[in-house]
Amino acid sequence: MFKNLAGIGSLLKQAGQITSKMQDMNDELRARRTTGSAGGGMVEVEVNGLVEVLACRIDPQLLAGGDAELIEDLVVGAVNQAVAQAKQLHAEALKSMTGGIELPGLDDAMGKFFNHPAGDEAGVEVGDEEPSESA
Repeated sequence: MFKNLAGIGSLLKQAGQITSKMQDMNDELRARRTTGSAGGGMVEVEVNGLVEVLACRIDPQLLAGGDAELIEDLVVGAVNQAVAQAKQLHAEALKSMTGGIELPGLDDAMGKFFNHPAGDEAGVEVGDEEPSESA
């Protein structure tokens, strides 16, 4: 009976270590930054590794042009690019937390979690898409 208690104690210790590693990973991701851009850098969006949008910069010349639909499309493109890069940072952090050990199904699970298939590049090319029609 006491042998089982020792096993539970070890399991609780490991759970505490994992929780500590997850907190450290979150702190690291919060400090890491990535930037998405669109329109040749006329729109830039900065996010951290936790996919929190930190800043959005729009070139004053673009604003002066007054083309709201173009600005909206460029902001969406820059945000999507920054988010994709932040998700890649997150995936890399999770892999490093496993000590580089390839866990079966991890790439597929991460792809489902981040809405892109395993092996899909995180970068998003902006400007090749057709502008969306607004209703």
